[in-house]
Amino acid sequence: MEFWHDIITERSWKILQDIKREFDFILIGGWAVYLWTRAFKSKDVDILIDIKNLDYLKNNFDLRKNENLKKYEIKKDGIDIDVYVAFYSKLIIPVEDLVKYTTKIESFKVVKKEALLILKQGSEKEREFSEKGLKDRIDIITLLLNDIDFKEYYKLVEKYKLDDFPSRLKIIINNFKDLKYINLNPREFKLKKQEILKRLKEA
Repeated sequence: MEFWHDIITERSWKILQDIKREFDFILIGGWAVYLWTRAFKSKDVDILIDIKNLDYLKNNFDLRKNENLKKYEIKKDGIDIDVYVAFYSKLIIPVEDLVKYTTKIESFKVVKKEALLILKQGSEKEREFSEKGLKDRIDIITLLLNDIDFKEYYKLVEKYKLDDFPSRLKIIINNFKDLKYINLNPREFKLKKQEILKRLKEA
């Protein structure tokens, strides 16, 4: 079952592939989750860039600065591209640190699962009661179903003083009811949930 309409996600994916040929970036957000899990495509594009690429974006795209949210924004063919820059943008893990937690999937540079999980938790915390908050929780669950290293997760939690994140993560896991989005029946999810919670506790 798709969360966003196929036409929108395919357009977003094409834009993501196009910009990959134009400049370097690190992928976060829903598309990074998709590359790790192959579960849900995204409609928005979220990227981290080196500040030296800002001039290229200013000269080649309709780049706008969002002072309130401390990011840059591009609209391209109806798709929102959110651009985060080191020492300016405010993410739950600083952009300048996220470059240390990256790997490559299909020629895309993406943040590692554990850092991505924390970024998703940060987003979910801000928009818990919105449609995007639900998508964040779906992304969180699909990441958890793909072998998160909880020791690494706790290292990041400790480093960035996110003491409430593990308890909030347990609440998200225990309260998740939208099984139609993850292709598991109640019994299958119950078993997976028990396993994830056990690993989270023992890490």
